[in-house]
Amino acid sequence: MKWLFVLCLSIFLVSLVSAAEQSVCCEKTTSGLYCQQVQPAQCASGSKQAPTSCESTSFCKPGVCYGTPEGNCMENTPQVACNAKNASWSATFPAQCTLGCCVLGDQAAFVSLPRCKKLSSYFGIPVSYNRGITNEVQCILSVQNQDKGACVYEQEFEKTCRFTTRALCASGANNTGQGTFYKDKLCTAPELATTCAKTQKTTCVDGKEEVYFVDSCGNAANIYDASKANNVEYWSNIKTPEQSCNPTGANAGSRTCGNCDYLGGSICRKASKADNPAMGEYICKNLNCGMTSNGKSYKHGESWCVNTDAGKTAVSKNSVGSRFYKHICINGEEKVEACADYRQEECISDVIKTSSGDFSQAACRVNRWQDCTTQTDKESCENRDRRDCAWKPGTGANTDACVPLNAPGLQFWQGEQTKEICGKASATCTAVFEKGVFGGEECKQNCECLTGQWLQRRNELCNALGDCGPNVNWFNQKGYTDGYKVVGP
Repeated sequence: MKWLFVLCLSIFLVSLVSAAEQSVCCEKTTSGLYCQQVQPAQCASGSKQAPTSCESTSFCKPGVCYGTPEGNCMENTPQVACNAKNASWSATFPAQCTLGCCVLGDQAAFVSLPRCKKLSSYFGIPVSYNRGITNEVQCILSVQNQDKGACVYEQEFEKTCRFTTRALCASGANNTGQGTFYKDKLCTAPELATTCAKTQKTTCVDGKEEVYFVDSCGNAANIYDASKANNVEYWSNIKTPEQSCNPTGANAGSRTCGNCDYLGGSICRKASKADNPAMGEYICKNLNCGMTSNGKSYKHGESWCVNTDAGKTAVSKNSVGSRFYKHICINGEEKVEACADYRQEECISDVIKTSSGDFSQAACRVNRWQDCTTQTDKESCENRDRRDCAWKPGTGANTDACVPLNAPGLQFWQGEQTKEICGKASATCTAVFEKGVFGGEECKQNCECLTGQWLQRRNELCNALGDCGPNVNWFNQKGYTDGYKVVGP
């Protein structure tokens, strides 16, 4: 007597071998997937294809993605994934990504020119970029070495003042008439005897993060500190952020302290009616995100992965219809960036240690699952430099298999490609029974096929290849039959 168990989709081994011999690397398939090993007929019209592995092609090989909305250059990105973001791609490091010195007021950043333009636009100041500076230290020193202070000069028979650099004061810029320069002094210092006086007004300064007092001549003074509004020494000498109020905090929403910290999650902005600063019209605006969709709070600039897959279990990592999402906290708002559909991208995250605490970072990365099933040994299968696969040991009548770490989504309702992928997990196990002389039956061969464990492991293999075999959707709704057939004698 024989009992037959059949899992997943049934296809002939001969057709599988033929498909493997004729497969090509397809940039985009008719089912909308990217960088797949398929038969030529399954490539979308106009899509690039090559009769080789995808990792050997130019259009699926990682390169540099540039021209993103934030002006960043992202290395190790496949061309097709870059184009999907409406950005430009290069196999070699492009000139646009060469680093230089971006001057932002009296601050500087060692970044690419596109990134410099983005930062300059954000701070509302003209682009000032120096390609001749080739390292970050030299870039920072280029702005730190400029003396600043009070430039005192006469105008209409009065002694007035402009807060500027030594070079600009000597050149007569800003109508200073080549005045006398006093390093590290404010225009309101009593010993300078100018017409500039203290006020309770505040302002934001181009290229700076903090809120500043402003004097009666329109010059920015020191960082806003309500307790120092009438302090003569505070209105006489330049104070650094480290010498100002609460230098270790971001001071977001503080009514009395304007020592903002952009990396800490605050920046100078016009105050709303609800903010109500003690003096002036500006405040350290909170850029952090409190109580996001996952119930946690994040700092400005942090990103994290969110999985809304209700059908996810310890056995099946990815249910039908599920997708990866990257969430970002930008200027106090939680923004959602969907990774490529059909799980062609996965969201990865990490936490880095900084002086101000942990900082979460996440990114959508291409899911390199395409050649997992062609690997025949554990070492090649789990080579993370080449692919994203896991070695799945077999038991009993099963053979070992290399499967995707994150099963891809499939358009299972159409297409031969889906049948081919799922068919790789189809199996027939024949259990042989022997009748006894006095009746009864006893299993003699492949008896493990009769166990629930065998069925479970075969189903896990089906699920690991894609949207195959018995499974649920991302709402955790059951939409399947048992996925196998039992055939009697």
